[in-house]
Amino acid sequence: MKVPADIKKIIVFRALQLGDMLCHVPAMRALRHAYPQAHITLAGLPWGKSFTARYSAYFDDFIWFPGYPGLPEQPVDPVVFASFLNKVQSRHFDLALQMQGDGTIVNAMVELFEAHYTAGFYLPGDYAPNVDYFMPYPNEGSEIERHIKLMEFLGISSQGIDLEFPISRQDQQDYDDLKLHLRYKEYVCIHPGSRGAWRQWPARNFAALADYVADGGFEVVLTGTNEETEIVSAVISCMEKPAINLAGKTSLGAIGILIKNAGALISNCTGVSHMAAAFKTPSIVISMDGEPERWGPINKKIHRTINWLDQPGLQTVFEQAAELLQTPH
Repeated sequence: MKVPADIKKIIVFRALQLGDMLCHVPAMRALRHAYPQAHITLAGLPWGKSFTARYSAYFDDFIWFPGYPGLPEQPVDPVVFASFLNKVQSRHFDLALQMQGDGTIVNAMVELFEAHYTAGFYLPGDYAPNVDYFMPYPNEGSEIERHIKLMEFLGISSQGIDLEFPISRQDQQDYDDLKLHLRYKEYVCIHPGSRGAWRQWPARNFAALADYVADGGFEVVLTGTNEETEIVSAVISCMEKPAINLAGKTSLGAIGILIKNAGALISNCTGVSHMAAAFKTPSIVISMDGEPERWGPINKKIHRTINWLDQPGLQTVFEQAAELLQTPH
């Protein structure tokens, strides 16, 4: 059912990490296009404040979501949650969008936001506040396309599936401060970390692939967060060729510039892979979680998602890298 045209205040609930948030940007682009004058608020994890600042074209405000029973991203504080709920209710939103997932855990919670209209996903047989505005969760296809389908279900036209990663002046300054002197498209970024250890390709495999691309004439740059310095060091210790270690030394925006200007990115299926998709930087993405079609980049020409659960072997990855790095884009 089409959402009314006179919506003035919208709250979007999506309390997830970087990769998940990047995948729903196309849906937010469609939402903003449909409601250019609306005041749009994100309710998300604490880091989401910086996300709304980067995507200020689509978000006007941020409210920290303090957790809820059954959601694994952060511990629950009932007192703080009560304060959060009171704050949301006091805003008197016209529309609340549940974009966290299939709604099994959070649909009843989002209904407590007391928006005039509540919409989102649900699983048939589970609770939905209003079936006219709740779409059966599409348990197939890419994460990007699933959220575009929700917009279309609500009468909001798609504005394309391309991802975005805006670069700010501060990002450029952060990058310049690194004084790297890398040549445009003549280096490969390798990002071996991810938030879940089960999603990490073994360090020795990253090292072998890093040596392979180094043999092809590319400089190797390893990136990672402060928490990922150990796995980056493990990769370097397994390598025979030299590499630049930037783990824990870059802001998110500086990593964005590194990926934008790289000849390719090699990573697990994690947030940086979606950044490469946004910049149309060729990439090799290793999927360890069994959902390559959901989380892998949509453009199969310049991005190769390899389902490691299919046991393709290192030689297959080398061949994909060789083909990708030798193909004009």
